[in-house]
Amino acid sequence: MPDPLPIPLLRVDNLVRRYGGITATDNLSMEVVPGELHAIIGPNGAGKTTLISQLTGQVMPNSGTIRFAGRDVTSLPSYKRSRLGLARSFQITSLLKDFSAIDNVALAAQAHDGHSFRFWGNARKEPRLREAARAALERVGLGKRADIVVSQLSHGEQRELELAVALATRPQLLLLDEPMAGLGVTESARMVALLKELRKEVTIVLVEHDMEAVFALADRITVLVYGRVIACDVPNAIRKHEEVKRAYLGEQHAVTRHG
Repeated sequence: MPDPLPIPLLRVDNLVRRYGGITATDNLSMEVVPGELHAIIGPNGAGKTTLISQLTGQVMPNSGTIRFAGRDVTSLPSYKRSRLGLARSFQITSLLKDFSAIDNVALAAQAHDGHSFRFWGNARKEPRLREAARAALERVGLGKRADIVVSQLSHGEQRELELAVALATRPQLLLLDEPMAGLGVTESARMVALLKELRKEVTIVLVEHDMEAVFALADRITVLVYGRVIACDVPNAIRKHEEVKRAYLGEQHAVTRHG
C-alpha cells in the first residue's frame, strides 16, 4: 500500500467561478502537498489562469473554499495571502522597467513587510532590503545583473527577475503562470534548471503549456478541461490517461517524447 500523502499545504474544495453563462472553474477540487512541484495543464480556456487568480485572491469564487497552511483564505485579499506565504509570478509583468533589477526586488521585499511603494527611496537605502534583494537575485542567476535597468534585460532575464521578485516575499507556496512563455530553447532550458533547484526549497504550483518542461519537473499533474479536473496523478500515469490524451495531449502526442 502506498504511503499516505502528507497534510496539504493548499486545499481547494468545490471551487466555482462563473462569468455570465461561462463556468471558468466548475466544482474544482485539488490538493498540493508540501515540497512538491504540482503542474496544472489543459487546453486554452480550461480555467487555469482563473484558478490561479482565485488562489491569489485577485478573483473571488462564487462558491467553494480555499485553505492555505490550514487556514481558510477564501475571502482574504491578495496582500494578506502574500503575507501568509503565497506568491504569484509570471502573470502580466508588473516590473518597473526604468528601475534596476535590485530596486525591483527590494521594493517587493519592502511591500511584503507592509510598506508602501511610495517610499521607494527607503528600498534603495535600507541595507537589510538590499541584502535580501541581492540574495534573491543570486538564487535566480542574476547576481551580476543586479544594477542593470530592467528595460535593458533580455526577455529571459526579465522572467528570472519576476521569479526573484516573488522569492523576495519569502513564500511557502510559489504559483508560476507560464514561466516558459516567450522563451527560446536556451532560455527555457535555463528556466527548467532553475526550477529544479528552487523546488528543493519551496512548494511550487506550475501552470505551463510546454509539456516537455512539465514532464521534466512535475511530481504530480492536474489536468483541467472546461474548468473541471479530469485527472490528477503522477506524470507517467498522466501520459497514459486516455481521457487526457483525447482532451488535451492528443493521440498524435507521442508518449515516448517524454520518456
